[in-house]
Amino acid sequence: MSATRLLVLGVVRMHGRAHGYMVRSELLSWGADEWAHIKFGSIYHALRQLAKDGLLKSTDIPDWPGRVDYELTPPGEEEFYRLLRDALRQGNNRPDMLGAALVLLPALSREEAIALLRERIASLSAEQGELVARVDETAGERPQRAHIRELLGLWEHSAASQAHWTEALIGRLEAGAYVMAGDEKDA
Repeated sequence: MSATRLLVLGVVRMHGRAHGYMVRSELLSWGADEWAHIKFGSIYHALRQLAKDGLLKSTDIPDWPGRVDYELTPPGEEEFYRLLRDALRQGNNRPDMLGAALVLLPALSREEAIALLRERIASLSAEQGELVARVDETAGERPQRAHIRELLGLWEHSAASQAHWTEALIGRLEAGAYVMAGDEKDA
């Protein structure tokens, strides 16, 4: 899964119609160049590839030579939601994917976001259990490799920490934090 793909689809979706510079400006305002490692060229490559894949519709702007505007197609909308949902529900994804999902979280209804985050906790709990078993197993193996337990322990600690953070996010969402899809804007 690509964070760049999710982010580019998300920004185009937010604006309804966007050109490369607009997508880049939005992503830079979120700091995505730092946490998702998105480079200027990768945005334009993603836009062209998404259009080639039929997920975006491209339109050349005659009064502005070289400018191309992009809009989501129905398959692009489906792909956006698939990537967003997968990034939220899977506990073992990369930090850039989770970051992309978090900045696009308001595209989901509150109820769906909470349900997906609960799936994330289940995934993290399963991962944590597997890691604890591997740490215990590794401890009994060859002494010259016993230090590998530290890496497995780090991963187990990370999974536990992510589960704790996810529980707190669910609590904030249940308390009404953030404007989500379907919320009344003036409430």
